[in-house]
Amino acid sequence: MKKKIIAALQIGSDSKGTASTLDKVLSFEDEIKQKKCDLLLMPEALLGGYPKGADFGTRVGYRTPQGREDFLHYWQRAIDLEGSEVNALSKLAKRCDCAIVIGVIERSGATLYCTALFISNEGELLAKHRKLMPTASERLIWGQGDGSTMPVVETTAGKVGAVICWENYMPLLRTAMYAKGLEIWCAPTVDDRDIWQTSMSHIAYEGRNFLISACQYLPAPTQDQCQDKTWPEDKPLIRGGSVIISPMGEVLAGPLYNREGLIYAKVDLDDIVKARYDMDPVGHYSRPDIFKLTVDETERPPVKLV
Repeated sequence: MKKKIIAALQIGSDSKGTASTLDKVLSFEDEIKQKKCDLLLMPEALLGGYPKGADFGTRVGYRTPQGREDFLHYWQRAIDLEGSEVNALSKLAKRCDCAIVIGVIERSGATLYCTALFISNEGELLAKHRKLMPTASERLIWGQGDGSTMPVVETTAGKVGAVICWENYMPLLRTAMYAKGLEIWCAPTVDDRDIWQTSMSHIAYEGRNFLISACQYLPAPTQDQCQDKTWPEDKPLIRGGSVIISPMGEVLAGPLYNREGLIYAKVDLDDIVKARYDMDPVGHYSRPDIFKLTVDETERPPVKLV
């Protein structure tokens, strides 16, 4: 069956911690079931949090003791892939008969990764994608993924891949994902700017695939919560902008701003073939006699014991 219901859940990380954020996710179970979602995307760094405005006490040439304490606190809010949070999400996916893609902060030893998890409608953790290129100051707190976690996963909703936030601006990564036969492009993010909507429409139209972007929504912070004391009191820290777009670049649902909520759209995967009739970026429109891309998907552990 080619007709599917795809959805994005726009919520933000709870300031009380990861357990409270997970409870918020689980509170949407009835609505997910009611909409009969086949695939649900949730935002970047939802479990673990996106510390917008934090500097972790770093200046060029030195780090502060308080910054180290801040990092410890952030590390403690991250999740382990074998932990209770993933188990709870797996059970949610199974109860809702819905595949889930969710952004988390993954703990691996003392290193943190911004990761997207893929969970099947039967509750199985299928794969993960670690963000390849943390942006700007994100490099202070997150490690870099390698080519071994760039999956396109077969789900009951179709072939699904995830590209996190500004990874979407990496042209060669986009080409590599198109070549994997992706049908539904998932873009978990915290980018709430207007230009993000333009980028999402472009990627859907360029790849001729369905696209879901889920952004966090975080209301205006209190003065205690925000390190930037110049932040306007009534301005959301992250205003959202979750959206669903067709292979022809048409907005099907959203963008949703300034509140939490679930957006969804009924789609027909056959529309992908129709859209690629005159533009297949890794098929008849690719000119492989001129252009070639080599992708190294080798796992790159820092230590290999032989």
